[in-house]
Amino acid sequence: MKPRQRKQYFRNMKRSDDSEREKRRKRRRLIQELGEQRIPYLSPADPGFQELWDSSYAGLALRQSCALPDGLHERVQSALITLQRRGCLLRDLVRIRDRDVFTAVSRALVGKPGYTYRYLDTRLFTIPWHCEGEERQKDEKDKPCCDSDLRDACKALWELNQFFCSDVKQQTNARGVKRSRSDTENSEDTPGEGMCEESVKDRLLEKKQKQEKEEEEEEEEDSGQGCSHSSPPSSAPPPDVAGLVEFNVTLINYMDPTAMTQLKEEPYYGMGKMAVGWHHDENLVPLSPVAVYSYSCPVEPKKEGVTEKDGEGQSKEKEKLKETETEGEGTSKEEPKKEEGEGSEKEEVQKEKACWRVGLKVAWDIHTPGLALPLQSGDCYYMTDDLNRTHQHCVLAGDTARFSSTHRVVQCCTGTLDYIQKRCSEALENLHTDPEKTTKSLKSLLPNTLQHIEDIHNEVEFEWLRQYWFQGRRYARFCSWWTKPMEQMEKDWKEMERMTQLLLDVVEDENTVQENRREMADILLNALTDRQQHRQTWRDRSKMRLHISSSPQNLNEP
Repeated sequence: MKPRQRKQYFRNMKRSDDSEREKRRKRRRLIQELGEQRIPYLSPADPGFQELWDSSYAGLALRQSCALPDGLHERVQSALITLQRRGCLLRDLVRIRDRDVFTAVSRALVGKPGYTYRYLDTRLFTIPWHCEGEERQKDEKDKPCCDSDLRDACKALWELNQFFCSDVKQQTNARGVKRSRSDTENSEDTPGEGMCEESVKDRLLEKKQKQEKEEEEEEEEDSGQGCSHSSPPSSAPPPDVAGLVEFNVTLINYMDPTAMTQLKEEPYYGMGKMAVGWHHDENLVPLSPVAVYSYSCPVEPKKEGVTEKDGEGQSKEKEKLKETETEGEGTSKEEPKKEEGEGSEKEEVQKEKACWRVGLKVAWDIHTPGLALPLQSGDCYYMTDDLNRTHQHCVLAGDTARFSSTHRVVQCCTGTLDYIQKRCSEALENLHTDPEKTTKSLKSLLPNTLQHIEDIHNEVEFEWLRQYWFQGRRYARFCSWWTKPMEQMEKDWKEMERMTQLLLDVVEDENTVQENRREMADILLNALTDRQQHRQTWRDRSKMRLHISSSPQNLNEP
């Protein structure tokens, strides 16, 4: 490594160390400011809950189970159980602060064919949802990429996605109309000077958001959520989310509290055990909404073959029994109102803690109370406007196992198969094959061209092939959609390896002009140094995966 490169390398290392120290300082300041106290939070049973929701969590919308079309619950819940029984929901090995850890949550990505989702140095590859009119859902032998059960399951999730696309749009538009009316009424009594104050608040909010993003990895260590920030952000302006909502993937999560032995207590509010810690959903199109379907199942699907109809029947019978018991108590007992009120409050709290809840807080704010929203099986909630940017959310564990289908608009500028295939084509355009001698050579030796090709070479290997080899190909057991494209990508990568060798030959050729040789050598050295470091990282990760997978608590991991 040349002196200039070493200087830049150590400068980057120092910047990274300074950033880590700053994160710890901020965290310590927050904990010191809190001391031994807990920040208050409100649940539906608490006075002021709705007012807090309207004032500080306006971007959150709850859609109760009855809002979904008839029959959709049964199809979606059957689909989720199918994915679990088939072994499609797997724990990911993610990287946090140079440590590899398994997520507590089992996951699968379902969505548009060829889409991926990247988080915490891990790329997930979609199982395509088999929607009407969608092409490229067959392999090269014109066979379906999934069997009929899995196709039906993915199609049901696509139907849910279609409902969310239209419903979120309607809810957002309705709320926008209501808000504009309210703003019009308030503007009549609001002095113009208030606008200056608002703009200052906006600037302070933006500054705070930068701090949040830096600290995100620390918050997410407990949860296995978030994403790696190495993917470049999109420079495109945010879409008009009120006019167009198109969720392109859903991240399916499965959580069983009886199997999650190391659930941590929520640290700031005392909300209870967290299945997923505080986080923002990352790598999404700016200001795009998130829609979540929640399904709490009474038993672990792999062990018990309870159908949705049976489950629904049992739950209805239980509800009837509860109603009968409540009515009987109300007519036969005449106790003082105070004792009755205290008893019902305790029961309400116990009921809330027994069911799954989503917790929300204003990011890095210890003054605004938190919000804990109970989720009945089949309920949905939407995070709209800038809620995901300005707030954090967590998932609070209930007593039963739970599925969630989290529908997102993921960044697709660098995360689709079409994108990376075009990048491969760009690189291979510089490779010339002599038809007579069948020898190969580089068409252009311009420094910019060579640098561009080596960048693509690294991207193909480390952002796609090694991600797929590492754990993406686990899904080939259920779905063959990615098999052939990744085989072709590997062939393209081998051609790029050949192109690097051709460049090395040119650099070593003494007949090459000296000035050009030096410039090409610098490009090659930088690329090879970077590649070697990345390959060592991946070798270490592979060894760590074998080590972690062989430990007793992870023997069931593929």
